[in-house]
Amino acid sequence: MVREQIEARGVRDPGVLEAMRQVPRHLFVEPALVPKAYMDAPLPIGEGQTISQPYIVALMTELLQVKPGMKILEIGTGSGYQAAVLAQLGATVYTVERIKPLFFAARKRFMDMRLFSIKPKLDDGTLGWPEEAPFDGVLVTAGGPQVPPPLVDQLADPGRLVIPVGEGRRDQKLILVEKSGGRVATTDMGGVAFVDLVGAHGWGA
Repeated sequence: MVREQIEARGVRDPGVLEAMRQVPRHLFVEPALVPKAYMDAPLPIGEGQTISQPYIVALMTELLQVKPGMKILEIGTGSGYQAAVLAQLGATVYTVERIKPLFFAARKRFMDMRLFSIKPKLDDGTLGWPEEAPFDGVLVTAGGPQVPPPLVDQLADPGRLVIPVGEGRRDQKLILVEKSGGRVATTDMGGVAFVDLVGAHGWGA
């Protein structure tokens, strides 16, 4: 998976590549889908949500430039796979999920795997986690019509935010937001397709 789907497509950060090797993706999918866990494709995890394809997980992680000891906010816990990759890199991960069954399943998975550096919360992710801000990085695993202002506000300076933005799945672009010296700059990293970001600063619930 790492050699053929990720490294071959341009992800170079050695820490990210090693994290992708170390986190067992098959533990984050439904039993019936375990044979497909390492395919280069998103997979359904229930409740209309998906676990992103391995390449996208690696790309978004690389864009964050995660270092050990960083505080990372993840919006959209889903299966918990992305949070586990971030934790493998030495980050403390604050992850927010709005769908109860996914939240409880992911929280149990984190406990069973002893991933104690991951802090899950059931809430509207578009509001961020103001009590724990600022965050060195913010990663959003669902696409909305805009970058939610609270997430930019809760980003440290310097800090990086990675989020899909677009009016629909066919129009989504992966956006890198960089805050530095009080300024905020955005870079279009190319087309992606994510489930909808639902909440006060996303699509309506």
